[in-house]
Amino acid sequence: MASQKAGKPTVSVCIVTYNSAQHIEDCLHAVLGQSFPLASVVIVDNASTDDTQEVLSRFGRNIRLIANQQNNGFAGGQNQAIAASAPSDYVLVLNPDVSLDPDYVAEIVAVMERDPRIGSATGMLVRADQPDTMDSAGLVLRPDRNAADLAAGERVADWTSPREIFGVSGAAAVYRRAMIEDISDGGQFFDEDFFAYKEDVDVAWRARHLGWTAVYVPSARAVHRRGWKPGGRRSMPLFVRRHSYQNRFFTLIKNEPAGPHLFLLLPRLLLIEAAKLGYIILFEPGLLACWPRIVKLLPAMLGKRSRLFRRAVSKRGGI
Repeated sequence: MASQKAGKPTVSVCIVTYNSAQHIEDCLHAVLGQSFPLASVVIVDNASTDDTQEVLSRFGRNIRLIANQQNNGFAGGQNQAIAASAPSDYVLVLNPDVSLDPDYVAEIVAVMERDPRIGSATGMLVRADQPDTMDSAGLVLRPDRNAADLAAGERVADWTSPREIFGVSGAAAVYRRAMIEDISDGGQFFDEDFFAYKEDVDVAWRARHLGWTAVYVPSARAVHRRGWKPGGRRSMPLFVRRHSYQNRFFTLIKNEPAGPHLFLLLPRLLLIEAAKLGYIILFEPGLLACWPRIVKLLPAMLGKRSRLFRRAVSKRGGI
């Protein structure tokens, strides 16, 4: 691992693996080939049953491996890695199916160093099967409060300008350590009740409530494989869809502010969710298994909401 120059910001890379043998070697070669010297590369393996740990062993002292005995999810695994990477100034949260261009970290850190209000940033993620097609330029929150990957499916040529965005996708996100510490709740940056999926949306929304901004840096480029199938389809197991479905509710409960806008928003959301529920009952009843968990965790989510908005009010008032 390259040593840090005096006065230069420090950056650590945090990766969570789970049966990631197919991609993690390419991912790590790209990480270790960064032009910006890294303070550490921390990998948390969530009890993989394939050859992931064997592949990781080839990298020796270039990485720090934390091998879990059980699957702690993306959120729990990343929280472990982020804690182990302290006290670096920045943390790159990276998926094992992403390959970074050599200047990815350098380009993003240069932008973030110019403005201390920037809490997170992402580069241009392109699709592995169609490199001229965008995979993500960050996150966008739509009027119906569904979050999506900004620019997904659009031409790369149309996304060459930097801009402020709602938030960053956890696939290749650089977070400022100061922001991580500021928005964490109960010592958790990513909410571990989410386990996986939409935890990055929750982080993005919390960060905005507490005054942090996020930016898209197109000069930083990466390739994201993301389970694309021939013809542009994605493989989405029931496990993924179930967590994505329940975590939408958790995100709304925690982050949607109160106010007069709810008189217009709530009827729209109720209509959308009623139609979705009807579809699920008819065609995907397996998703309904998450409802007991939603009900069980409702008090905890309301508590997290209360703490977040008290802090937001306090910050705005300078208390």
